[in-house]
Amino acid sequence: MKRNKITIVGAGNVGATAAHWLVSKELGDVVLVDVVDGIPQGKALDLLQAGPIEGFDVQVTGSNDYAPSENSDVVVITAGLPRKPGMSRDDLLKINAKIVSDVTKSVCKCSPNAILIVVSNPLDAMAYVAKKVSGFPRQRVIGMAGVLDSARFRTFVAQAAKVSVEDVHGFVYGGHGDTMVPMVRFCSISGVPLTYFLPQNKIEEIVDRTRNGGAEIVNLLKAGSAYYAPAASVIQMVESILKDKKRILPCAVWLEGEYGISNLFVGVLAKLGRVGVEEVIKLELNATEKQLLQKSADAVKSLIQTVDTL
Repeated sequence: MKRNKITIVGAGNVGATAAHWLVSKELGDVVLVDVVDGIPQGKALDLLQAGPIEGFDVQVTGSNDYAPSENSDVVVITAGLPRKPGMSRDDLLKINAKIVSDVTKSVCKCSPNAILIVVSNPLDAMAYVAKKVSGFPRQRVIGMAGVLDSARFRTFVAQAAKVSVEDVHGFVYGGHGDTMVPMVRFCSISGVPLTYFLPQNKIEEIVDRTRNGGAEIVNLLKAGSAYYAPAASVIQMVESILKDKKRILPCAVWLEGEYGISNLFVGVLAKLGRVGVEEVIKLELNATEKQLLQKSADAVKSLIQTVDTL
């Protein structure tokens, strides 16, 4: 039986950590691609040598070109500059748009049937660049943001309510930035609405902290940005695709009229299976939720308009 092949473009903290978890779950052979000579090769070899200890049996290859990535099933794009303290995701736009465009062209030549998962920031705009350059259908270009933002939201809820994070269910809609929309009305702890456990002012604090979750870590690290949770979020998406699990996960998806939004990548719930995005889950939103989601979509649209002028 042919093994799955997953290529990760960008062997920095997010890419290397994602590779680590991919091989530990034996989801397929992994190819690490990076422009810096020796870095992908060294990290791949180091990770491969953990196999006899951890008991995983897959191939890990590092390369400065895309040839080893040929016919990948999934390609994860993490390449780009990370945010620095005081830098907004929008500041990264011009530099990372060029990087993601070049990467996507190379990826498409080697793996024309791959599913692309974009992680580079600003996320929603970079997913737009990847779709525009690749020409792939919307099923095969997905942005990783919602899983991460939702994990942060659920973590903060669990801490505040003093319950196991395993029992907290919730998700975040909208763009991956300051206007994201933690969907409080749909959040529950073991099926019980969040409002039973926490007062409104505490919930509002959690919503605000979630929106600034990435910046909080950037400011703490002072050099670099989050990578453990972003990498874990990638793996959850890759696993659902390669195992055809059909999990319903919050992802940045190219919308075609859902929620009244078209021609934008915006975070919503989607069913992920072997073909990529199999279905966008359409919820009945109340007036406030609609307003907040539209505000977030408008913020994404302004980024796209800037990308189109580059």
